[in-house]
Parts: sequence; structure tokens; C-alpha cells
Amino acid sequence: MQLKTLLGIAIVLFALSAVQSAGAETTIRFGYIGLDRDARYDDKKLFFRTLSRPLGQPIAGAEVAMRESRFVGQALGVSFELMRAMTRDPQALPAQVEKLYAEGVRFFLIDAPAAQVAEVAAATRGRDLVMFNVSAGDDALRQEQCQPHLFHTVPNHAMQADALAQYLVSRKWRNVLVLQGPSDEDKLIGAAFEASARRFGLKIVNTRPFVLSNDPRQRDQGNIALLTTGGDYDVVFVADGDGEFARSVPYATVRPRPVVGSEGLSALAWHWAWERHGAPQLSGRFEKHAERRMASVDWAAWIAVKAVVEAVVRTENASFDQLVDYLAGEDIILDGFKGNRLSFRAWDRQLRQPLLIATHNAVIERAPIQGFLHQTNNMDTLGFDQRDSRCEM
Repeated sequence: MQLKTLLGIAIVLFALSAVQSAGAETTIRFGYIGLDRDARYDDKKLFFRTLSRPLGQPIAGAEVAMRESRFVGQALGVSFELMRAMTRDPQALPAQVEKLYAEGVRFFLIDAPAAQVAEVAAATRGRDLVMFNVSAGDDALRQEQCQPHLFHTVPNHAMQADALAQYLVSRKWRNVLVLQGPSDEDKLIGAAFEASARRFGLKIVNTRPFVLSNDPRQRDQGNIALLTTGGDYDVVFVADGDGEFARSVPYATVRPRPVVGSEGLSALAWHWAWERHGAPQLSGRFEKHAERRMASVDWAAWIAVKAVVEAVVRTENASFDQLVDYLAGEDIILDGFKGNRLSFRAWDRQLRQPLLIATHNAVIERAPIQGFLHQTNNMDTLGFDQRDSRCEM
């Protein structure tokens, strides 16, 4: 074992031994809240394994983090427990939170669509609990629907769009054709990219709606050749939250142009092909546990658990209020295996983090792209900076 690793373990053990002597054993309980029949994890969608969709429920990421925390818990004299509460009824999610809260759970991972996340967060405002949104990327959750106890470990649409916009600018691919689907999520993704294009000086030459349908009357609206003909552009951006249309766009455009967005080249929280900063070891542990590759929502659940464990260690297992203050503060030290020290933004509780710009089998770049600077933290060039925030907590 390398000397650096041995010294690191020794320092941790010394710190933890001091903590252990300070108090009795306790149990830190996590609650995982989700839907039994969440359409986002439909077997047919998982079969296609598109870049824009998860590969399975992210509870597997939380379970890996729990396993990794056993050593720390033993040294600290603290046990960590993960409790799962699932329901088929979206309206029953607040009741599931209340049930686990009564059993001593104060840290919740919520895996649900944005509407349900907003509802549960509003219903629990003012309670001594913390919720981590691990799968809903909607910008509104970080803006008008924000809550002081709702933290976000999954990147939002604005962060992903900004990462891609930075990359396009760096490649001098400034003229963009946008293909946008009809769903609400498609429109949110498209709107986020439009905002990023304005922010970084890209030109959207045209926005063309597509419809994926078996109706012969709508066949032309799903014809990629027709959608990409006429005019000139450097790149095609596809806004397709479902991903089924997007997966057919690369190599099918009339002009030989790269495809980005929901397929082709995407901005992700995690990708199994990331090879730096110890990432292969994390991906390997996850694959061994879940028997599939790790994706963005899995990483988001993993880092949510790791953040709480880090707070417990660094505050010497302090009171709940002190743990929350540490989580939300600038002193937190989170290693997400992506090469940067991670922390939560004070103004909207979004985890600032690098994003991996990747194809289906390779990571091409990491954003923020070199040269895109911020006065305090370059990771705040992705998503809503404090001056852009409409969150009122």
C-alpha cells in the first residue's frame, strides 16, 4: 500500500478515535423514497440504454455508499442504516416520509419526478429533516420551487446545457440546429439550451419540432432527413427527455454533423468510462453490487449518502442542526471522484460539480471547459449563479 494512503488512513483513524470517545453509539438513518412503477425506469426504456435515461433505480448507488461507510462507522462508533419506502401512488409519498420520520429518519433520498419532489418538499418544509433530490433535473426545483431543506445532487437541465454550450464554443461549433420533442420535459430541455446559447454566444439557426408516432399523418414530423435538411449548421442539439427519438439521430442527419444533447454527446453527472481520480474503482464496486453500469442518478444517490457521512465525521457526530449547517456550508469537503472538491450552493442547495461530456462509450471532456472562468468558483459557470437565482428560501 502506498505511503500516502497509509498516512491518510492513520489521520482518519486518529480523528475518529477522538470522536468515538466523545459520545455513545448512535444510528444515522437514511430513507429512500420512490415510486414502485416509475415510468422513468420502464423496462422497455432501460433496454435501449440511451444516454439521456437512467439504467436503473438509483437506490443501488445509495447501497454502495452504505457499504463503503461501514469502516468509518465502526471507527466512529456510529451505525448507518438505509430504509426503503416505495409506493405506487404519487400522492402517498408525503405519508411515506412521515412514516420513516416517526422511525427516526432525518436524511431522505427522494427518487421521483419533479412534480412529486416539489410536493413532498413543500409538505415537509420547517421539519428537522433533509431531503436529497437524486433524479429530477427540472430547473424549477432550484428556482421558484426551491426549499431550504431540499438539496440536489443530480445536475439540473441548466447545468447540462451550459456544459454542452461551453464545449461547442470551445470547438467553434457555434451554429446549432435544435430538434425538440412535444413533451413538457422536452420543452424544458430545449428552453435550458436556448438560455445557454444566449449566455455563451451560440446561434440557434432553427428550432424544429419532432413527433415520434405510428400515425401516418405525423410520419414526416419524425423523419430525421426532413428535419435536418435546408440551411447550414455546425451541430444538431436534440431535446428529447424520453430518448427514444434521439437515439436514431446520430449518423442519420442530411449534413454530416455531430449530434449533442439527449444522444450523441451528452453532459452527465457520471459515466462508467471516466478513468481518472479513482473513478474506475467506484464504477467497479457499483457494477459488482448492481450487476449493471453506474449512471448519473446512481452517482447522485451515492454522493448524497457520502455527504451525510462526511458531515458526521467532520462535525464529530454533532447535533442535527450542526450537521445541516456543515452540509450547506463552504467548509464541506466532498470527493466525488471527478477531480474537484464539491459543495452545495448556498442560494439553491444545488451540488456544484464538474460534468462529464461523453458518448455512449467514452468521456470526451470534462466541464467547466478550460478558459470558462468565475470570480469565485469555476463550477458556478454551470447552472444558476447567485445573480441568476430566483430561489427565495
